[in-house]
Amino acid sequence: MTQDLSTAQRPRRPGARCLGALLLCLSLLAGCASTLPTPSSAPRTDAADSGPAAVSTVRGPSQRLPANVPLSEIAVAPVSAPAVTTLAAPADLWERIRRGLSMNDLDGDLVRQHEQWYLARPDYIQRMTERSSRYLFHIVEEIERRGLPMELALLPFIESAFNPAAVSSARAAGMWQFMPATGASFDLKQNVFRDDRRDVLASTRAALDYLEQLYGRFGDWHLALAAYNWGQGNVNRAITRNQRAGEPTGYLDLNMPAETRHYVPKLQAVKNIVANPQRYGATLPVIGNHPFFDTITVLRDMDVALIARLAEVSEADFRMLNPSLKQPVVMAAGTPTVLLPWDNATTFQRNLQSYNGPLASWTAWVVPHNMSPAEAAERMGMSEAELRSVNNIPPRMRLAAGSSLLVPRNGRLDRDVPAHVADNAALNLQPEVTTRRVVVKARKGDNVARLASRHGVSAVRVAEWNRLSVNSALKAGQSITLQLPQRAAAPAVAKGKAKAPAVQARSGAGKTTAKAGKASATRTAKAAKTTPTTKAAKAAKSTPAKTRVATGNKP
Repeated sequence: MTQDLSTAQRPRRPGARCLGALLLCLSLLAGCASTLPTPSSAPRTDAADSGPAAVSTVRGPSQRLPANVPLSEIAVAPVSAPAVTTLAAPADLWERIRRGLSMNDLDGDLVRQHEQWYLARPDYIQRMTERSSRYLFHIVEEIERRGLPMELALLPFIESAFNPAAVSSARAAGMWQFMPATGASFDLKQNVFRDDRRDVLASTRAALDYLEQLYGRFGDWHLALAAYNWGQGNVNRAITRNQRAGEPTGYLDLNMPAETRHYVPKLQAVKNIVANPQRYGATLPVIGNHPFFDTITVLRDMDVALIARLAEVSEADFRMLNPSLKQPVVMAAGTPTVLLPWDNATTFQRNLQSYNGPLASWTAWVVPHNMSPAEAAERMGMSEAELRSVNNIPPRMRLAAGSSLLVPRNGRLDRDVPAHVADNAALNLQPEVTTRRVVVKARKGDNVARLASRHGVSAVRVAEWNRLSVNSALKAGQSITLQLPQRAAAPAVAKGKAKAPAVQARSGAGKTTAKAGKASATRTAKAAKTTPTTKAAKAAKSTPAKTRVATGNKP
């Protein structure tokens, strides 16, 4: 040890010291260039663990590992294979529907009951499914685009048997059976010219919008379907009742009408048959997985008969695809598109290009003031019978100002129907027979019902006019106000003859009294006895009590 120290203390030559310092700097630079951060997965060696320098650096990748360090075994990570989606197109539309069925199944006696009902009527299934072939592809496309369960495509089987012209006793209409008020809330126009609740495209859009809205509210498709049938307010109240009673709130748990109780089981039965017809021994007609119709834009008003002729289809087939049209003309401002069978749409476009005749023979006319149908028909150059038939005007009714009528085009009226008329057309009617206010005297032993019957009016209305009860007894000579039909003007009376008043008439300005005297009273009584046999009384019995108003968009 001493020897080593003495050696180190020996004086060195200046050149040797410079050379040593240079070598030291070069080695430091080389070390810096070859150091790398220690990877977390690199195996440590004994030398690396022996000094502080091993904490921050390690030799570069060119360094060979010691032979005594074992290598880790190569492991195979478990990989779950993803579900394979077939690229093969569905064989038909039924197969496409089956692939999209995703609602929870409902099971029970009601489902079995409806399965048996359908299976016992193969002719009904055949007619219903053949009818659906016109519309089902479009509905499936819309449901897939929205990402909804494909069971919804089967709902028109339950609602209307896929009949877009169906109307229920409760006034629900169309393939999806919209009530008037609900249809109006989803922008389905309803007027004397068209009813969009029957429109294939518009009603499908509205129905899926409504079902999506109901599912968003209830978070359950069975409850959403119940609300579609029964009303969302009713379903919500049924849920609230169960919640307060501490009971479950699922579809099967709610207290609901029989129709709604059977609604989802009926849909489930149709779903089961469509999903596996072989199991149930059912036969479904083949429906190709391709569009049935094409949409054609209408730029000008066109007669329905002309469109059908240019498309080379029957008028009945045209109306099956365009059931919202009530009139013999398509108004471009209100119905800018029509549906035609796929191949016939091309035929229509080709024939239209070579057609040079008039496009429409009908237009709309708005009645400027109250008038009779006979007067309106004379103005429009048509018979009264034709005007009533085309516009569905009932007997003994007058036209109110603002009514929209379909009339033939002529030189004075030869234009397309404007949008505000096509979208809001209304037929406002009022009784053809006007009434006049009269005052009569009750007889001994009269009551409201007996007096009303004698004058040919309703006892209820007499009670309302006089603020009496229907069963009220009347005193002899008591004044009773009536609204009697206005009779036609009487012919001129020959000179020297006087008219005997039948009743005392009272106007807004004052009162006209009968002539005094016994003879006048006798004549008045006789006239009162013969009143029910007059034509005016008979007309009163057949005249509606209220003005009929035929307007759309009202529940």
